[in-house]
Amino acid sequence: MPDVLTLPEPRTPDPADAPPLRWGVLAPGHIAGRWTEAVQQHTRQQVVAAGSRSADRARAFADAHRIARAHGSYEALVDDPTVDAVYVASPHSHHHDQAMLALRAGKHVLVEKAFTRNAAEARALVAAARDADVLLMEAMWTRYLPHTDVVRQLLDDGALGDVHRIVGDYGVRTDAAPTHRLLDPALAGGVLLDLGIYPLSFASFVARHAGLGTTPRSVQAAGSLTSTGVDAQVSMQIAYGDAEAQLFTSMLTASGHTTHVLGSAGRVDVDDRCYVPAGVTLTVGDRSATWDANRITGYGGLCFQAAALATGVAEGRRDSPLLPLDETVTILETADEVRRQVGVVYPGE
Repeated sequence: MPDVLTLPEPRTPDPADAPPLRWGVLAPGHIAGRWTEAVQQHTRQQVVAAGSRSADRARAFADAHRIARAHGSYEALVDDPTVDAVYVASPHSHHHDQAMLALRAGKHVLVEKAFTRNAAEARALVAAARDADVLLMEAMWTRYLPHTDVVRQLLDDGALGDVHRIVGDYGVRTDAAPTHRLLDPALAGGVLLDLGIYPLSFASFVARHAGLGTTPRSVQAAGSLTSTGVDAQVSMQIAYGDAEAQLFTSMLTASGHTTHVLGSAGRVDVDDRCYVPAGVTLTVGDRSATWDANRITGYGGLCFQAAALATGVAEGRRDSPLLPLDETVTILETADEVRRQVGVVYPGE
């Protein structure tokens, strides 16, 4: 074994190289603004329209981001003939209905995380995308970031040996008003689908690339609920083959936003704020090496997923190789089981 430990360079394409698509933004809120800024700064993608239930809100967003057209309904946005792809940026309680509108209009669709409230809604969107012969992707942006490809290569190459432990932590202290969507069961509130979806998706990613499959062998969850009946804090112990994933998410306390993978031959640690472009440290015995050469930082990293969808469309893909739709469904099946054990049910389920 060489004396100097090195990490692979990410194979992530430059987002500016992706062929341009004409995008419409559905539900122009905070994350839509971040996404639009990232796409406009780092890619050749063209954001040509914004759509909201409020014409004034759509126009204000369009003016703020130099977007040509503003639509006062979601139906008008998805029917806009100049729009090739729709970015659904609303809360996940609305993703199923709004993404379905875009799919039935024949648009390619990028749906913010969490993809839907539950696995049943996800399956319906997947079926609709296949019927429409368009590309549908979950906007789990961490899957498309350069540091994730560094970890992906380490797992694919077996650099960590047999994976035995996966750790994911994402807690943010939130003083939400009682009327905030995070506390509203009708809006699929709770921390699991808002923040906990990150460590859940990371555990699935590791299991997949470690050859353990993405369907858990067992799921154990415990948590505490808010006065409105949604999850305020959740701890999860999920087994994939011989590996145990220990995951935590909370809106009651701030915690390190970190992920770790421990194997028989070494470990890999992703820096704090692992959901944005981050550094990766590989440790084998008493040697370690770090990769942290991100050119695009912070929320600029939202551009990578848009570029991936545009490239996929140009290549004729109908699924993402980095986050296949079947895996998105399986992750939500796991989230459904976690909610069942914690005792959270959304209206209409």
